[in-house]
Amino acid sequence: MNDIFPAPLLTVGNVRTCRIIRRLNRFVVRVQIQGKGHLAHINNTGRLQEFLIEGRTAYCFKTERGRVTDCRLFAVEEAGLGALIDTQLQMKAFERMVEGEALPWLEGYRIQKRNPRLGESRLDYLLTNESTEIYLEVKSAVLRGGDFAMYPDCPTSRGQRHVMELTRHARKGGKAVIVFMAALPQVTGFKPHQDADPVLHELLKKAKSEGVSVKAVGLYYNPKDSSIHLFNPDLRIDLQSGSSFDKLGRSKIK
Repeated sequence: MNDIFPAPLLTVGNVRTCRIIRRLNRFVVRVQIQGKGHLAHINNTGRLQEFLIEGRTAYCFKTERGRVTDCRLFAVEEAGLGALIDTQLQMKAFERMVEGEALPWLEGYRIQKRNPRLGESRLDYLLTNESTEIYLEVKSAVLRGGDFAMYPDCPTSRGQRHVMELTRHARKGGKAVIVFMAALPQVTGFKPHQDADPVLHELLKKAKSEGVSVKAVGLYYNPKDSSIHLFNPDLRIDLQSGSSFDKLGRSKIK
């Protein structure tokens, strides 16, 4: 695919191609690397049912010895590229976007603080320019629904709380942004997954009406150069229509 920003955001070292065997629990996936079994750590706590399928090609990198797991699964092959499911790498990629001014809607801003407190919540970032502060939350959107990336893939009380906190801040006149990391190749937009969390869907619509800026950026992992690429800094947002699953469990758009 043709990138608007051809230079990679990040390069991942010590990458090994692996084959998924099965997810053992929330944080561990059994994989096979060059015919040998390994336990891989995973930091995305979503269900990821469409990715963690036996036989699916994925990508890991080596981690410290002496742990229960000896590698981390960070991407899964899709369309000859990779869906970046690793939330820490998504956050690092976002920080590179801000530092490199790759996001026109955040031009002139810099990261002032990580994990700032807002009300009863810890958010991801406080950004500032010469005169303005922005509270910003990043969410991982790696569920595919046709040409759309979607979030969440399961109910999320934490996500609901963050959206409500940002909405209260915006209602008082503050600036607030929620960014969805559409870390899938060949998506053209973002929409909430209504069936997974209808409450969040309504909260996002209310947040936007109250002044919260809702954004999505498109990125993917390319195994050819072991790098993470940005292909769209401002994907279209659809908060009105929902999504559902057919009888085979495949996501579809309403």
